[in-house]
Amino acid sequence: MDIEQIAQLERGQTLPLQRDVEAIAIPFGKSETLPEDSVVSVMQAKGSSVSVGFEGRLYLVEGNNLDALGLESLPRPTLHEDATDDEIEQFAWDQLRTCFDPEIPVNIVDLGLVYGCRIERLISGERIVTIRMTLTAPGCGMGDVIAADARNKILGAPQISKVHTEIVFSPPWSRYMMSDEAKLELGMF
Repeated sequence: MDIEQIAQLERGQTLPLQRDVEAIAIPFGKSETLPEDSVVSVMQAKGSSVSVGFEGRLYLVEGNNLDALGLESLPRPTLHEDATDDEIEQFAWDQLRTCFDPEIPVNIVDLGLVYGCRIERLISGERIVTIRMTLTAPGCGMGDVIAADARNKILGAPQISKVHTEIVFSPPWSRYMMSDEAKLELGMF
């Protein structure tokens, strides 16, 4: 299964869990175990994860755990061993485009939440990625969940030893920061 096939899941579609699965409780960002044989309802299937409803709460099931939903799990994305800094930066941006607020059907890059992505090479040769991002509102409870999702996906490249996510509120986010594709998806044109 790939990302395009995940997007074919329909909102409201019910799926029985094939095994116990660790899922991220939304908006709290804490990992919880959803028990095998429970039935979950698809709320959003975007990027490489699926948001599901279970017992009145929302959870995020990451790509490497999709087998619990009866789907094929997604391998962690990675890069070839000799990747250049430019390729690593492109990889980071590509991974950020697979990160979604579980309640908004637009990736965080097109939503205008990512202000910058910087690759630093240490004397040891290690590379560190620093992401500057914001939230749609200062009180948004999803910040930690989205930042953790971005970190986990970018750390799939063996050339990257650390990912720092810096959440900033200046400049404040506005709908004008969204791409035209995002505005179209959300009906804001």
